[in-house]
Amino acid sequence: MSKNSKNSKNNMLQLCLSPDLGGLELYVKECFEFLKKDFNVICVLSTNSKLEKYFSKKNDKYFSIKRKSSFSIFSALKLAKIIDENKINILHLHWTKDIPIAVLAKIFSKQKPKIVQTRHMTMTRFKDDFYHKFLYKNIHTIICITKELSNQINKFIPKSIRPNIETLYLGAKTYEEKSKEEIENFRDDLNTSTSMMIGLIGRINEFKGQYLLIEAMKELRQKDLNIKAFIVGSAMDQNYLENLKQKVKEYHLSGSVKFLGFISEPNIFMQACDIVLMTSKNETFGLVTIEAMKIATCVIGANCGGVLEIIEDNKTGLLFKSEDSCDLALKIQYLYSNKKIRQSLALAGQKKANECFDNVKQFDKLITIFNKI
Repeated sequence: MSKNSKNSKNNMLQLCLSPDLGGLELYVKECFEFLKKDFNVICVLSTNSKLEKYFSKKNDKYFSIKRKSSFSIFSALKLAKIIDENKINILHLHWTKDIPIAVLAKIFSKQKPKIVQTRHMTMTRFKDDFYHKFLYKNIHTIICITKELSNQINKFIPKSIRPNIETLYLGAKTYEEKSKEEIENFRDDLNTSTSMMIGLIGRINEFKGQYLLIEAMKELRQKDLNIKAFIVGSAMDQNYLENLKQKVKEYHLSGSVKFLGFISEPNIFMQACDIVLMTSKNETFGLVTIEAMKIATCVIGANCGGVLEIIEDNKTGLLFKSEDSCDLALKIQYLYSNKKIRQSLALAGQKKANECFDNVKQFDKLITIFNKI
């Protein structure tokens, strides 16, 4: 417990009814753990949440409610009951689709908690209709994970109903450094001990751009370079995954492009990689990128979205033209041929990640934000 002792005024509820399991959902669990230093924290998940396995029934106070839609009155009433029974003062939500349920629960509850949203997704259109005015006038604060996102909120939400805006980057853990022997054994298991190893980690859907890596590997194969690529993540779109696998066969890449599925602890995988990619069309932030940087793995990212606030081109990593597989292939080839530059970029990236994107530092800033509310 920190110097700010816990009391009934800082009871907090972490809300995430997303059924998926990715960076957003895992961040909810991290918030739950870190904020327990200063707040009495409970968590509310969906009954079909994949995140639930990360909570201990014995040690973690969490609840499950059924979510039929973003406008479920039943879910809102159930959430309102949990709010009142636990005297919740702050409701912290993460998934944008949970906003209507959170707002209705606030209205139905006796406690009337202040709603704070950590916004992970971009905002692309004006929110000046009656429906959005109703929602946003009931939100106290929006925490934006990039400066670009803060600018979008200020642009698209009318000032008269705009919540307070805070900007706070996500942070990455400081992982234990694996021994040279452990990494070598890991690479041996993947049959990539003598190859340059590329990793792409994220939910498998078209937005994440896994197809760009496959197209780039097709280009690189024609140059007879000793490179192997590994795609990590759960399939959000099974048809898209099957199309990717079909492309791998069609391009005769079965020996150099592998799908590893979801990895619960990607630490050793990223340490084993020579390069970690961020290929999304317009990633809001890029948590995987800062995680890779923090363990001194070189990164390449698309030159758009929040990635531009993370990677300084040719200083802390490389940027490629968004949605351009040929340019991605050129950047990979450049690092393949220039090991010293790759290592230099990795070390510079690690320094920046430790300074700007450290997990503990960022959560301390988050606690400061909540203590002001």
